[in-house]
Amino acid sequence: MAVNDRVQVWWRMLRPFTLVASLMPVLGGTVLAYTEGHFHLGRFLAFLLAAALIQSATNMFNEYFDYVRGLDTAAHVGIAGTIVRDGIAPRLVLALAWIFSGMAIALGLYISATSSWWVFLIGLLCIGVAFIYSGGPIPLSYTPFGELASGFTMGPVMILLVYYTQALSLSTSALWLAQPLGLLIAAILLANNIRDMEADKAGGRKTLAILLGRRRAIYFLAGLFLLTYGITLALVAIRMLSPWVLVVLAAAPSAFRVIRLFLIEQEQVRLHPAVKGTAQHLAKFGALLALGLLLSVWL
Repeated sequence: MAVNDRVQVWWRMLRPFTLVASLMPVLGGTVLAYTEGHFHLGRFLAFLLAAALIQSATNMFNEYFDYVRGLDTAAHVGIAGTIVRDGIAPRLVLALAWIFSGMAIALGLYISATSSWWVFLIGLLCIGVAFIYSGGPIPLSYTPFGELASGFTMGPVMILLVYYTQALSLSTSALWLAQPLGLLIAAILLANNIRDMEADKAGGRKTLAILLGRRRAIYFLAGLFLLTYGITLALVAIRMLSPWVLVVLAAAPSAFRVIRLFLIEQEQVRLHPAVKGTAQHLAKFGALLALGLLLSVWL
């Protein structure tokens, strides 16, 4: 295999479009703290890298355990399945997942040493959730609670941790800011599970999408989008967030496109753009949210 092809395989295994689920909470929590007069560059960069490493490790754990359980095949839709399609050694994937987790823990030691050791403890729990999502006797990915676990861990928990490491305190505004981002993170997993419903059923999974059924799962996804914008508008209305934050409305059309794709397409391969579009929507929303927060103090 050519070097360029190898790089593409490894990059695909990291599932790069999912990294927004870890990077946007770090950006959101840091920018909110910055608008309130708190910013520590070292902890921000360390948290940004640690979050990306944990997300990548989660993707690798998922890759490995899906292979072990026979869920991934060469015909798998999407960017998962590099073990069965590209011949990456399973043990290597698992080893890298643990190495990435170890690197995140090392960064966590620095973050905690300069803020609070409670941060390190909670960070370890987050890594534990990343592992049991696809590992263990009853993986969260086999239950209807995967969206809840990912949305809560990467939303409220992550943002509050990030905010605390910057401000060395907690605030109500950070807690509420976490809700829209947490909902959109959960939406990525729900979109993925809607696309993979048939394969997941065959593999014995009982995800939220399977529990609800395809049509109701799509409506639930639309509800997550509506609730995201509803909470954001409410926070602006009660003056907890600046009106500049309304720039996030520019991201709304991409949410509509995602729902439209899910409603008109049936084939799994045609639904991958909808899953990717859900992640891209989070990236747009998160970037615009950060911009709105910055404009509130710059202008």
